[in-house]
Amino acid sequence: MKNFFQFAERNTNYKQETLAGITTFLSMAYILVVNPLILSQAGMDKGAVFTATALSAIIGSLLIGLLANFPIGIAPSMGLNSFFTFTVSIGMGVKWEVALTGVFIAGVLFVILSLLKIREKIINVIPQDLKHAIAAGIGFFVAFIGLKNAGIIVGSEATFVSIGNLTSGPVLLALFGFIISVIMMVRGISGGIFYGMVIATIVGVFTGLIEKPAAIVGSVPDISPTFGVVFNHLGDIFSPDVLAVIFTFLFVAFFDTAGALIAVASQAGLMKDNKIPNAGRALLADAGSAVAGAVLGTSTTASFVESSAGIAVGGRTGFTSVIIAACFSVAMLFSPILSVITPEVTAPALIIVGALMATEISKINWSNLAVIIPSFVTIIMMPLTFSVATGIALGFILYPLMMLGMGKVREVHPIMYVLGFLFVGYFIYV
Repeated sequence: MKNFFQFAERNTNYKQETLAGITTFLSMAYILVVNPLILSQAGMDKGAVFTATALSAIIGSLLIGLLANFPIGIAPSMGLNSFFTFTVSIGMGVKWEVALTGVFIAGVLFVILSLLKIREKIINVIPQDLKHAIAAGIGFFVAFIGLKNAGIIVGSEATFVSIGNLTSGPVLLALFGFIISVIMMVRGISGGIFYGMVIATIVGVFTGLIEKPAAIVGSVPDISPTFGVVFNHLGDIFSPDVLAVIFTFLFVAFFDTAGALIAVASQAGLMKDNKIPNAGRALLADAGSAVAGAVLGTSTTASFVESSAGIAVGGRTGFTSVIIAACFSVAMLFSPILSVITPEVTAPALIIVGALMATEISKINWSNLAVIIPSFVTIIMMPLTFSVATGIALGFILYPLMMLGMGKVREVHPIMYVLGFLFVGYFIYV
């Protein structure tokens, strides 16, 4: 198994990979609670969505771990589940069964694009400076999510965002976890982020900030209300509204995943000659999990940027993903205990990981204006629009324009011009 996952080549071991897998799982376990809550508002059965969420995470994480040897967790995307419910089902009035069929078709298209290596080709032609900008931007985005989840940053009608109440119990718990994790990390303790989360959870339970679970073991909810529903509505996808939905799912998931892969590969030191090894297999695994997720009964799956938390602990191979899948399997039986994994507990990990990922900024060529502008826009627009895909799209529009303005037409790959044009059309249409 060590040879299969290339432990020696990537300087890792079972303990390091296991800790990384558990850390990533704890960072993304909230999806088991949040995804059913969001999709149930579209009319879906909450219990069935819980099971579908867990199973899709297991399938996706196993696929990317075994096929591509990547330390990434895959699960239903937070942004796309909100789009599914509030924009498509509630806003546009599309029945959830039809919307889910749209997710299925988008997933099938993903598989085709992956088999034809079109997705891999697009990722590989992205300029190196923009890849560093994407990784750094995701770092700021992840940190922003952590600050928001901790209550350190809150909404404000006057200034859009503002500082929260730093004396409230949940915020103090998040700050405590953050300080403990940072101290462990600077002292060179392996797995400091993971141990910080565990200690913060224990303190939260004993101080009453986290409610004790009512039970330890729970039954696995029936998945039949959502399983296979997509096959009954294939004839309903040809309306203009549903086709637009399919395109949006395709666009956002494509570049969310591309951004996550670039960020994770950079952070783990896997990038070689501006290319991601086994990118084709990773993208195929991601696409396959999207199809499986739709059949099971959940919105589009994607590679989770929270995987960077596990990489910060030392995850370097697909064995980390196998551990993530194992944790989701166990979580199906111990669902009541998930209540102790609150946003305040996981927030410190996201803030720290965001800081580590933001170091990619130093690798950008800040002496070239044609690089500075698109890189800066890519970075800042991810947290400000709360969307990785939007940040990437704006950077991809500006980069070819800047290079055109400088008369460096031939230094840009033709695919970048095509993408820039498509993104302009996307913003106009949407």
